[in-house]
Amino acid sequence: MAERDAIGPRIIGPEAERHLDWVEVARAIEAGHARPRAQMEDVFLRRGADTLLNRSAWIEGLGIAVKAATVFPGNRHRPTIGGAVNLMSDEDGSLRAVLDFALVTKWKTAADSLLGALRLARPDSRELLVIGAGTVARSLVEAYRAGFPGIRVTLWNRTPARAAALAAQTGAALAPDLAEAVRRADIIACATMATEPVLRGAWLQPGQHVDLIGAYRPDMREADDDTLRRARLFCDSRRTTIPHIGEFRDPIARGVIAEGDILADLYDGPALARQSAEEITLYKNGGGAHLDLMVACHILEAVERAEATAEP
Repeated sequence: MAERDAIGPRIIGPEAERHLDWVEVARAIEAGHARPRAQMEDVFLRRGADTLLNRSAWIEGLGIAVKAATVFPGNRHRPTIGGAVNLMSDEDGSLRAVLDFALVTKWKTAADSLLGALRLARPDSRELLVIGAGTVARSLVEAYRAGFPGIRVTLWNRTPARAAALAAQTGAALAPDLAEAVRRADIIACATMATEPVLRGAWLQPGQHVDLIGAYRPDMREADDDTLRRARLFCDSRRTTIPHIGEFRDPIARGVIAEGDILADLYDGPALARQSAEEITLYKNGGGAHLDLMVACHILEAVERAEATAEP
């Protein structure tokens, strides 16, 4: 602690990725949920189309994180999203590190989905379908290959050229027909910006696992009502999904499902598990500042371990 106080907080950027492993990050999220339940709060400030979002979390014994994100959709020559994650000590509130926003978000998002799949997908899953071809889809390909070695990856996107570009970069196959690709997959991961469902429950087969990542607003849906009726439903956090995200909020409001149909989140421990090889499981990845805190702590510790090992 004295050395850190003397040199100030760490600044951690994308170079930290070489010290990270997808399964280890997923297990760090799992371990974080064995600690006391997080206190969380989100604060939004807006100026026209521009937004400042502060997401805060405090987990006793782990620390405090404030993730500040700016969203400026009108930017033409700069990124539309920026920010940083400030990691503070649980002991004295001092600033331990400032971490790159994109670094934490990337590893938090895909590792969250990977953890859900490690708990809910069949261990012998060999076929992954990723719906979407953006930044998150690329991370999902990396994460699932780490967690399910040898898994075959297929991509589908509304814009075929984007899917083809990502397939060329990742070595994944392309799916010309979405319905057929869904039927063949063991795991279906959706990472789109859809406001109308792209995944149909009529296409699902016994034993599949559905991972929903893209929807984050009340008006967004990736899976239709039939998907939710056919699956056993889980999420990373009831608090960050049920009240705020259309994937659950909309069908609950219309009586398609009840809040009690969401069987467990990551704080429920062993209750978040597959019960049979034939059931269809569904995991809604809703994110949250508590996950940013868990992952930021893991990244800082991974960097410090690597430095200690490299010292003569």
